[in-house]
Amino acid sequence: MRLMRSTAALAGALCIASHAYAADYTMRISHQFPPTHHTAKALDQFAADVKSATGGKVDVQIFGAEQLFKANQNIPAVARGEVESAAIVDLSWASTIPEMAVMTIPYLVTRVEQLSKFPSSDLAVLLNQKMAAKGVRNIAWLVDANNAVITSSKKPLITPDDFKGVKIRGLSKLFDASLVAMGASPSAMPGSEVYQALQSGVLDAGITSLDAAYARRYYEVQKYGVASNLFTVHETLIVNPAWWDKLPADAKKAIETAAHKAEASVLPKADGLDPAEVAKLRDKGMEVTILSAAQVKALESVMQPPVMKVFEASAPDAPKALEMARKL
Repeated sequence: MRLMRSTAALAGALCIASHAYAADYTMRISHQFPPTHHTAKALDQFAADVKSATGGKVDVQIFGAEQLFKANQNIPAVARGEVESAAIVDLSWASTIPEMAVMTIPYLVTRVEQLSKFPSSDLAVLLNQKMAAKGVRNIAWLVDANNAVITSSKKPLITPDDFKGVKIRGLSKLFDASLVAMGASPSAMPGSEVYQALQSGVLDAGITSLDAAYARRYYEVQKYGVASNLFTVHETLIVNPAWWDKLPADAKKAIETAAHKAEASVLPKADGLDPAEVAKLRDKGMEVTILSAAQVKALESVMQPPVMKVFEASAPDAPKALEMARKL
């Protein structure tokens, strides 16, 4: 009996070893998102697509929810080759590549037609080149969201005056200029830290996508949400160039094909807000206000001008990036 168990264990070990050796290349992807976030799900499907297309020769391993690195550690980790790949929120690039923040100019690029054109646009080429200069290669632009929900606990934040004196999650120096213009006090922090800040009162208000507000359970600590197509946030799927250059052509093609499929899978299906995402928050007890066109216009008139001014002065190629964005 003991011999039979030993033989079975040996056979199992050999089977596992044979599967392990079947992969010629490993692609570990680090990201910050919880498993329920749509980017996490898209990356899981990307891994399955790569495995299928390469016959298992490329093993894509996903490490989400900051299992390997914190959100702000992913870019240098990929550049140094400590991990092969990472999904990076484009806001994380703002301090090193100011032009990357062009999509977060309030109410500038949010329509589906604009977003579908972007990955193959001159603007994407420019931004990919700037990431390459920082030591990484970008292979995909994954839409995180073309919407935002501004959450709060005391009252809904609908008009510019409602923001006065509010301690709110900031996103970047650029976007935060719009919050300051309305009298708010922004504090930038990654999404993984916001829930605790809202719960403890460090922040009065949050700002994130409808999907992320649900995935990160903001409804547990915030009563109100105000939603609109405020800006667009992408995840860049970056890889280490030295690792990439060692891949055979067929493996690169399979990865790029799967990456383009992932890009398409996360594109919004229609302009405006997804009723299902709004409903999920309402079902959890959050009182969600969808801004009217007039309410959006009132916010845009206060928020956009200071952000435009800061953006154009942020880098030599910022005016060029802005002009390219307007043409999408």
